This record gives sequence, structure tokens and C-alpha cells, in this order.
Amino acid sequence: MTQVDVTILGQPYKLACKAGEERALQEAVDYLNGKMSAIRDAGKIKGTDRIAVMAALGIAAELLGVKSADGPLAESTLAEVQHKITAMHSVLDAAITPQENLF
Repeated sequence: MTQVDVTILGQPYKLACKAGEERALQEAVDYLNGKMSAIRDAGKIKGTDRIAVMAALGIAAELLGVKSADGPLAESTLAEVQHKITAMHSVLDAAITPQENLF
């Protein structure tokens, strides 16, 4: 495992991933950060945990839209999507955990 320093919504996180998967993790972080930033900047939702959940729901809807529009995903594409989802779960867990400690 290797550790990667990332920033999501201005907050630094140290995430772990398998060696050689740093680029995929960084792509997932960048994508998630973009989605979360757009939600935050819209100003309708407050709180990092709520923004993270809304971003996750949006990304899940995108994934399901791709699956239904193109039929079953190819095996290699499905593996890539599963890898990105796993990376996003790690990012979400890291983002939500500090919020849980506040309550």
C-alpha cells in the first residue's frame, strides 16, 4: 500500500491505495472534488457530509444511466468503474469521519 496526499473541498486527506493505482485514485478524487465543489458553490446544501452524500448520489445516478443507456457494461469497463467506486468510498469515509467526531 502507498499513501497519497489529496485535497477535497480544501481539506487535506492522506489516503491509502495499492501501488500503481495512485493515478486512478487521483482521478477519482478530482472527479469527486469537482462534483462536491459544484454542489457547494450552488449554495443550496450546507455541510461537508451532506455535500458528500449528494455527490455520491449524483455519481451513482450517472453510473446507472450509463448502464441502462449502453446495456451491460463490458467486463473491463465494469472493473474500472468498481475500482473508481472503491476509491470514492475511501474518500467519502475519510471526509465524513471528521464530521462524525463533531457530534
